[in-house]
Amino acid sequence: MTAESPEPSRWRTAAKQHPVTALLFFASLCGWLVGSVFYPIPRMFVFGGIAEGELWRLISPIFVHFGLMHFVFNGLWLSLLGGRIETLLGPMHLLLLVLVSAVISNMGQFVWTGSVAFGGMSGVIYALLGYIWIRNLLAPHPILALPKELIGFMLFWLLFCMTGVLDFLLGVGIANAAHFSGLLVGMLLGLIFGLVGTVRARFK
Repeated sequence: MTAESPEPSRWRTAAKQHPVTALLFFASLCGWLVGSVFYPIPRMFVFGGIAEGELWRLISPIFVHFGLMHFVFNGLWLSLLGGRIETLLGPMHLLLLVLVSAVISNMGQFVWTGSVAFGGMSGVIYALLGYIWIRNLLAPHPILALPKELIGFMLFWLLFCMTGVLDFLLGVGIANAAHFSGLLVGMLLGLIFGLVGTVRARFK
């Protein structure tokens, strides 16, 4: 007779508490495997497909990750930010934010560069950051409270990436337009839902 390892139980508990966050994390893990094994990337993960009716391709590039660190970095931020939103506002709210920000950030990257060869959850991550930042300014809640230093670091990282230094040093392209457009749409959604939350609180 052996005792059950606590790790699987911990993961199952986290998945039950944050099902959408867990699903997105798992999909990103699969996307990392796709990005690591296949070249070129399978069509279903390439942005576009509107003319062919393949509308899922407006979203699917967010799951593709190029390299382990790319996946780990985004996975950690997704767990931190997505978990907070899902805990406070529910899985459907988080899912709506992810879908909207995925489409906008992917479209922003395509319009700015004209390329469909991009991927990663970073645009959505910046949208979730912008959402939490602005919503918590308007309708504060302890669950959504983030250290100012953390927000400052992410904004600094956004600007640093836009300088092109990392592109030069690492020899890879950074989806800066996706990051920036994701941040903007997240802030806009945070403003909208923050104002709604403020109005509701006043009339309770």
